[in-house]
Amino acid sequence: MKGWHMEMGYFLLEKGILKYSKRGADKGKLHGCIDVGLSVMSIKKKTKAIDLDTNDNIYHLKVTLSLFDDWVSKLRHHRVFRQNEIAMYPHERLLFHPSSHLSPNPNDSMRQECESYLLELNLLLKSMEVLHRTYSAPAISLMVPGCVSPPASPHLHTSHPNLSTAEANIQEAFAFLDSPDSPTDANRLQEDFCRLANNIHSTLRSAYSSLSAERDRVRHTIDLKDLPDGSRPLVHQVSNESRASIPESMSEFFDAQEYQLTSSSSENEASDDDSYISDVSDSVSMDNGYSNERGSERHDSGSGGSGVQVARRRTTLPSPQPSSSSVSLWNILKNNIGKDLSKVAMPVQLNEPLNTLQRLCEEVEYSELLDTANHTQDPYQRMVYVATFAVSAYASSYHRAGSKPFNPILGETYECDRPDKGFRFIAEQVSHHPPVSACHCDSNNFTFWQDVQWKNKFWGKSMEIVRIGTTHVTLPAFGDHYEWNKVTSCIHNILSGQRWIEHYGEMSIKNTSSDACQCKVTFVKARSWSSTVNEIEGMVTDTGGRVIHTFFGKWHEGVYQGVPPSAICIWRANPMPVDQDQYYGFTQFAVELNELDAALKPLLPPTDTRYRLDQRCLEEGNIEGAEEQKRRIEELQRGRRKVLEENNVTHKPRFFKKSKDDTWLSSNVYWEQRKNPRFSREDFPVLW
Repeated sequence: MKGWHMEMGYFLLEKGILKYSKRGADKGKLHGCIDVGLSVMSIKKKTKAIDLDTNDNIYHLKVTLSLFDDWVSKLRHHRVFRQNEIAMYPHERLLFHPSSHLSPNPNDSMRQECESYLLELNLLLKSMEVLHRTYSAPAISLMVPGCVSPPASPHLHTSHPNLSTAEANIQEAFAFLDSPDSPTDANRLQEDFCRLANNIHSTLRSAYSSLSAERDRVRHTIDLKDLPDGSRPLVHQVSNESRASIPESMSEFFDAQEYQLTSSSSENEASDDDSYISDVSDSVSMDNGYSNERGSERHDSGSGGSGVQVARRRTTLPSPQPSSSSVSLWNILKNNIGKDLSKVAMPVQLNEPLNTLQRLCEEVEYSELLDTANHTQDPYQRMVYVATFAVSAYASSYHRAGSKPFNPILGETYECDRPDKGFRFIAEQVSHHPPVSACHCDSNNFTFWQDVQWKNKFWGKSMEIVRIGTTHVTLPAFGDHYEWNKVTSCIHNILSGQRWIEHYGEMSIKNTSSDACQCKVTFVKARSWSSTVNEIEGMVTDTGGRVIHTFFGKWHEGVYQGVPPSAICIWRANPMPVDQDQYYGFTQFAVELNELDAALKPLLPPTDTRYRLDQRCLEEGNIEGAEEQKRRIEELQRGRRKVLEENNVTHKPRFFKKSKDDTWLSSNVYWEQRKNPRFSREDFPVLW
């Protein structure tokens, strides 16, 4: 599987919390814990696998054959115990479950750690109370930090004047630290109490230090805003987003129970080696400081373009995003864990008024980085710009976890002619099973192409998406040909709360025309106990592996080259429209993609996405019309597919062809054919 992999050798299931570490003997070196009661548990007997989706992380447990049934039984019992505990003490729920937050940050993780210590401390106090319920509490002197030895002259306080000898001995055991040779329950409780107090003190000190550092960074960022762009030494940027979390209701939580996936659970279930994986066309879909903040005006595109003078591009959608509160996603998905979700009908309210072909076009929003790369003599610095371009492709997804793009119809096309940016883009849906989208973008400074298909895993609370395919870029000035892979994406809080997306894994970029340098970019997976949220780290190395350049940043904010505090901004994301939260979280570039200008209308082929009626109805706020058109368009596609199968005919893409290595390449005919005035009236299939 893609993503992070770590093997643990020691597991302890205690009161609904599964704790794990590498070695059980290492006291105090717990690696992490999983709240089983708040996780969706999937069981697959065939492969002896247990999957736990906690929203923040997806844990895969492989259990030996002899222990599998026992572990399943124990996990079920502990889930019931933990859920009952939460029902009785709701305030203790978040102490082990930070997933109600949109995305972890250092302050949240420290708070959660401190709360965890406090909960354990509370349990210790209850145990101490039980131990001496009939007596008044002894005075225990604690030095925080540094509780190592007992007080020099302990003093015993009691409100009962006639304690028996046995009673006195009990209280003495509580007040004194006995020798290691004769530990008592009270002695152990006091040691634990002392240890936890130290932990709390250390955690609070760390929280204070972190808050102080963050305050200084914010002040520094504010101070730098008055500096000219060309003299801005930037460090890790403080996110300007402060999003409130939406807690899950108790009823929603208890709906997320447990699933056992067998051969009868899903008719589309994959083999053991590809457990749960199914194909699906849903995507989740120098201080240059590149940020195209200017207004987007259209100009004559010159040779190869539309050759028409049109008005200024729109700055907002016709209608805001409708509410999807009436849609119970849980009712739709609860019986489809492990199934191919491309075969599951989704209400149109869950869509955004763009489709996957247009999402691919969003990846070239920051094409200026490739323009610069094509004019950069240093091959190592060229690689930095290419790598930054690859990272920028993920920026538009940050606000888009709440909806999904439309699935393209087989034969559907989309063009984007942007003379203001100097490129022309064309995409086509070239395959339906498996769903494959191919695109090609050319410019005087670069050529960009890729074909993509998606595989996904729905774990009960999270959706993990793996994009299969290779992205290519060539730079004509140097004959460079770069290739790189996509990283894994995961949408959290699928069923309730505020959805958020993260990308993680390693991206390898190589120049197939020269082995002078290579690049690795790590998209750091979020950890609830650290501040690595949306962070990327990259390095460019020479043939011998020597590091030439390093860069860092956040994929939704910006990338900086060098070492803080003298790092230089290579790229920063464009500012979001002020009302983006009302309009699907679209960037300004995304707002422009589905616009159908009157001057452009007669030039587009009828298969262009802009003519798609269900998507257009949703954009205009007509939910009923969108749902009706979506059903009609899908029925038309099923009818065309049936005709092809009955006549033993294979669909042939119009503008792309398959290469010898099974990748899809542009036929380089679209823009030439488009010059023909009769292009839009040629014999295209009726898709809608």
